[in-house]
Amino acid sequence: MPDHRIRRIRPDDVEAAVGLAYALAEYERAPDDCHLTAEQLHEALFGDAPKLFGHVAELDGEVVGFAVWFLNYSTWRGVHGIYLEDLFVLPAHRGSGLGKALLAALAAECVANGYARLEWSVLDWNPATEFYKALGAVPMDEWTVNRLTDEPLRALAEQA
Repeated sequence: MPDHRIRRIRPDDVEAAVGLAYALAEYERAPDDCHLTAEQLHEALFGDAPKLFGHVAELDGEVVGFAVWFLNYSTWRGVHGIYLEDLFVLPAHRGSGLGKALLAALAAECVANGYARLEWSVLDWNPATEFYKALGAVPMDEWTVNRLTDEPLRALAEQA
Protein backbone atom coordinates (compact mmCIF):
# COMPACT_ATOMS: atom_id res chain seq x y z
CA MET A 1 0.00 0.00 0.00
CA PRO A 2 1.50 3.38 -1.01
CA ASP A 3 2.49 5.77 1.76
CA HIS A 4 0.10 8.76 1.66
CA ARG A 5 2.95 11.07 2.76
CA ILE A 6 4.84 10.47 -0.51
CA ARG A 7 3.78 11.83 -3.89
CA ARG A 8 5.20 13.01 -7.19
CA ILE A 9 6.66 16.49 -7.13
CA ARG A 10 4.42 19.26 -8.46
CA PRO A 11 5.32 22.71 -9.82
CA ASP A 12 4.29 24.37 -6.56
CA ASP A 13 6.85 22.18 -4.71
CA VAL A 14 9.84 23.54 -6.61
CA GLU A 15 10.77 26.28 -4.14
CA ALA A 16 10.68 23.80 -1.25
CA ALA A 17 12.75 21.30 -3.25
CA VAL A 18 15.39 23.94 -3.96
CA GLY A 19 15.54 24.69 -0.24
CA LEU A 20 16.01 20.98 0.46
CA ALA A 21 18.80 20.80 -2.12
CA TYR A 22 20.61 23.61 -0.31
CA ALA A 23 20.03 21.89 3.05
CA LEU A 24 21.49 18.70 1.57
CA ALA A 25 24.56 20.59 0.34
CA GLU A 26 25.02 21.98 3.84
CA TYR A 27 24.64 18.49 5.35
CA GLU A 28 27.20 17.11 2.89
CA ARG A 29 29.66 19.83 3.90
CA ALA A 30 29.60 21.54 0.51
CA PRO A 31 27.26 24.52 0.84
CA ASP A 32 29.23 26.63 -1.65
CA ASP A 33 28.87 23.99 -4.37
CA CYS A 34 25.08 24.28 -4.69
CA HIS A 35 23.96 26.86 -7.26
CA LEU A 36 20.51 25.50 -8.12
CA THR A 37 17.76 27.99 -8.90
CA ALA A 38 14.02 27.45 -8.84
CA GLU A 39 13.91 28.27 -12.55
CA GLN A 40 16.49 25.57 -13.36
CA LEU A 41 14.73 22.92 -11.32
CA HIS A 42 11.31 23.84 -12.69
CA GLU A 43 12.57 23.57 -16.28
CA ALA A 44 14.30 20.24 -15.62
CA LEU A 45 11.19 18.74 -14.01
CA PHE A 46 8.38 20.35 -15.97
CA GLY A 47 9.84 21.72 -19.23
CA ASP A 48 8.95 20.51 -22.72
CA ALA A 49 10.99 17.29 -22.48
CA PRO A 50 11.65 16.56 -18.79
CA LYS A 51 14.59 14.33 -18.05
CA LEU A 52 14.43 14.75 -14.28
CA PHE A 53 11.74 13.42 -11.98
CA GLY A 54 10.98 13.70 -8.32
CA HIS A 55 8.95 12.71 -5.32
CA VAL A 56 8.35 14.64 -2.13
CA ALA A 57 7.54 13.71 1.43
CA GLU A 58 4.80 15.93 2.79
CA LEU A 59 3.58 16.30 6.37
CA ASP A 60 0.72 18.62 7.30
CA GLY A 61 1.01 20.42 3.97
CA GLU A 62 4.76 21.01 4.29
CA VAL A 63 7.38 19.40 2.04
CA VAL A 64 9.95 17.95 4.45
CA GLY A 65 11.86 15.58 2.16
CA PHE A 66 12.51 14.83 -1.46
CA ALA A 67 13.98 12.40 -3.93
CA VAL A 68 15.17 13.63 -7.33
CA TRP A 69 15.99 11.04 -9.95
CA PHE A 70 16.51 10.31 -13.62
CA LEU A 71 16.66 7.26 -15.85
CA ASN A 72 19.88 5.46 -16.59
CA TYR A 73 20.37 2.42 -18.79
CA SER A 74 22.09 -0.89 -18.31
CA THR A 75 23.51 -2.46 -21.45
CA TRP A 76 23.98 -5.66 -19.44
CA ARG A 77 20.36 -5.83 -18.36
CA GLY A 78 18.99 -4.28 -21.54
CA VAL A 79 16.58 -1.98 -19.72
CA HIS A 80 16.47 1.32 -17.90
CA GLY A 81 16.92 1.87 -14.20
CA ILE A 82 16.57 4.79 -11.85
CA TYR A 83 19.53 6.80 -10.64
CA LEU A 84 18.68 8.62 -7.43
CA GLU A 85 20.51 11.92 -7.57
CA ASP A 86 19.37 13.29 -4.23
CA LEU A 87 17.48 11.94 -1.24
CA PHE A 88 17.03 14.21 1.75
CA VAL A 89 14.70 14.44 4.71
CA LEU A 90 14.90 17.38 7.10
CA PRO A 91 16.67 16.40 10.34
CA ALA A 92 13.54 16.94 12.47
CA HIS A 93 11.74 14.25 10.45
CA ARG A 94 14.45 11.60 10.22
CA GLY A 95 13.57 8.29 11.79
CA SER A 96 9.90 8.75 10.84
CA GLY A 97 10.09 6.35 7.91
CA LEU A 98 10.01 9.07 5.26
CA GLY A 99 13.40 8.15 3.77
CA LYS A 100 12.36 4.53 3.45
CA ALA A 101 9.00 5.58 2.02
CA LEU A 102 10.71 7.72 -0.63
CA LEU A 103 12.97 4.80 -1.58
CA ALA A 104 9.96 2.46 -1.64
CA ALA A 105 8.19 4.85 -4.05
CA LEU A 106 11.20 4.71 -6.38
CA ALA A 107 11.36 0.93 -6.08
CA ALA A 108 7.68 0.85 -7.06
CA GLU A 109 8.49 3.04 -10.09
CA CYS A 110 11.14 0.51 -11.09
CA VAL A 111 8.84 -2.48 -10.71
CA ALA A 112 5.88 -0.81 -12.44
CA ASN A 113 8.01 0.22 -15.43
CA GLY A 114 10.18 -2.87 -15.77
CA TYR A 115 13.35 -1.05 -14.71
CA ALA A 116 16.13 -3.37 -13.55
CA ARG A 117 17.71 -1.39 -10.75
CA LEU A 118 17.70 1.56 -8.39
CA GLU A 119 21.11 3.10 -7.78
CA TRP A 120 22.59 6.00 -5.84
CA SER A 121 25.85 7.22 -4.37
CA VAL A 122 26.41 7.91 -0.69
CA LEU A 123 29.31 9.57 1.06
CA ASP A 124 31.47 7.16 3.07
CA TRP A 125 30.87 9.04 6.32
CA ASN A 126 27.09 9.25 5.96
CA PRO A 127 25.40 7.25 8.75
CA ALA A 128 22.59 6.37 6.32
CA THR A 129 24.93 3.75 4.84
CA GLU A 130 23.80 1.25 7.48
CA PHE A 131 20.15 2.10 6.80
CA TYR A 132 20.68 1.40 3.09
CA LYS A 133 22.40 -1.91 3.81
CA ALA A 134 19.48 -2.92 6.06
CA LEU A 135 17.17 -2.42 3.07
CA GLY A 136 19.32 -4.82 1.05
CA ALA A 137 21.33 -2.24 -0.89
CA VAL A 138 24.75 -3.52 -1.86
CA PRO A 139 27.66 -1.05 -1.75
CA MET A 140 29.55 -1.11 -5.04
CA ASP A 141 32.94 -0.70 -3.36
CA GLU A 142 34.88 -1.89 -6.37
CA TRP A 143 33.57 1.03 -8.45
CA THR A 144 35.00 4.53 -8.32
CA VAL A 145 32.85 7.48 -9.32
CA ASN A 146 34.57 9.71 -11.87
CA ARG A 147 33.45 13.24 -12.64
CA LEU A 148 34.49 16.00 -15.01
CA THR A 149 33.29 19.55 -14.32
CA ASP A 150 34.28 23.12 -15.01
CA GLU A 151 37.64 23.63 -16.74
CA PRO A 152 38.59 19.95 -17.16
CA LEU A 153 35.20 19.34 -18.77
CA ARG A 154 35.64 22.29 -21.16
CA ALA A 155 39.22 21.25 -21.97
CA LEU A 156 38.15 17.75 -22.95
CA ALA A 157 35.24 19.12 -24.99
CA GLU A 158 37.66 21.20 -27.02
CA GLN A 159 39.27 17.97 -28.17
CA ALA A 160 36.06 16.78 -29.83
